[in-house]
Amino acid sequence: MKLRSPLLLVTATCLTIQIQAQQTIGQVRNYRQANEQKIMAEYLEFLAIPNVTSDTVNIRRNIDFIKGMMESRGIEVKLLGGRTPGVNKAVMGKVTVPGATQTIGFYAHYDGQPVNPKQWAPGLEPFKPVFLTAAIENGGKIISDYRPGQPIQPNWRLSGRGSADDKAGVMTILNAYEALVKNKTKLKHNLIFLFEGEEEEGSTHLDEIFEEHTQELKADCWIISDGPRHVSGKKSVVFGVRGDVNVSLTVYGPKRPLHSGNYGNWAPNPARMLVELLAGMKDASGRVLINGFYDDVIPLTVLEKEALANIPDIEQTLKKELGIVEPEGGGLPFLELLNQPTLNINGIASANVGAMASNIIPAKAEAVLDLRLVLGNDAERQVKKLTDHIRSKGYHILDHEPTDAERATYPKLIRVSDGTGYNAQRTPMNLPIARQVVKAVQSTTTDKVVLLPSAGGSLPLYMFETILGAKVVTVPVVNYDNNQHAENENVQISFLWEGIETMAALMLM
Repeated sequence: MKLRSPLLLVTATCLTIQIQAQQTIGQVRNYRQANEQKIMAEYLEFLAIPNVTSDTVNIRRNIDFIKGMMESRGIEVKLLGGRTPGVNKAVMGKVTVPGATQTIGFYAHYDGQPVNPKQWAPGLEPFKPVFLTAAIENGGKIISDYRPGQPIQPNWRLSGRGSADDKAGVMTILNAYEALVKNKTKLKHNLIFLFEGEEEEGSTHLDEIFEEHTQELKADCWIISDGPRHVSGKKSVVFGVRGDVNVSLTVYGPKRPLHSGNYGNWAPNPARMLVELLAGMKDASGRVLINGFYDDVIPLTVLEKEALANIPDIEQTLKKELGIVEPEGGGLPFLELLNQPTLNINGIASANVGAMASNIIPAKAEAVLDLRLVLGNDAERQVKKLTDHIRSKGYHILDHEPTDAERATYPKLIRVSDGTGYNAQRTPMNLPIARQVVKAVQSTTTDKVVLLPSAGGSLPLYMFETILGAKVVTVPVVNYDNNQHAENENVQISFLWEGIETMAALMLM
């Protein structure tokens, strides 16, 4: 009897597994196509619930809605909180599979950034989701004659706060699971679903939740569904995120606003002082001038640098779309800059402008800085570098409103307040579990999956490693031009549908 080559047997086995995976994804797609109206109706209802993190009444409505979504899919649900009372609960679901040896966790957040409805385009409201023919910035129009039951075009956009960031993660994960169950697909792994309600405020109590519920949240790998796919539109797997910490600055001038004619050239102007201070933190190319700002960065590995080199170049596309002639960075590539720490001015304010402007010397000037951290940076250490720099410019730093005695003693007063911050995280790309994730995502697309060592955005993923002891990989599902955190937030429908397939493949990896 002629024996078959072991290599041929392995090849045949791999081919069989690949065919089975493609068949399963086909079944998920068929289920979604047959149930698009039901899926979208539920999502529209979900998006209509305001989800600003600090709005505790509506956050509770979101929790109840997600709980209902999970229970209707047969998922065992538990609300998780930490030691601090009154915080937004995380919604956890668990699916136990007999004989499973691995547990895969899926994370998304349901809370959203604050909104200013006046900044949204005419006809759009943050919590009244509507379909658009395209992005508003590209001439998209509201599809006002849409009625439930009519076909939903995959190139349409759905507007609304949270439509992309990050209720899309909740929606795609839970509908992926439902599609597998309805198709009677045999699951291989135990599954954990975790939906957080404080991510947009820095996941202030996530460490408490993890510490209180460590055993319940034990998993071999956590899949994070947040952020956008690559600018090229190709599916992505991201192995890390930057850390983040915000710092508020207030420079003080006279105790009350003064007439600029009567006091100009004599009374110190805090707006000018703050602008001068901020301008001295960066050079003309955008490189941070604060001493030691880049010193503790852990460089990318050879494998990570190779991954960057293989990513499609999208800089020209972005420059044209955003109207940028010369980016910051001194000519360094876009992706290389995303793997460096940053100092960004989120906002600056002092007195009034426009129709409300008046000829005054303001009493104070304020700014909020956003420090993005990469692997090797520590949030507290990075903030200290900033405060040391401020002191070097002659400022006396306060943590309170200045007293009369302090005003009489120090010529330059500044209040510095830093918010909750967290460090960066990066998972090695060559780990077996990381390769499993890439293989699963690749099974859902004919395009080459884009592999990113780190995203430019931030999530508290270091907590998954340091507290839960788990590996973390991010698999984003939404379009890059979604206006997350800004007015006119939207998601392209086709990305939601493809996201359901991606999440289903990951549950079966």
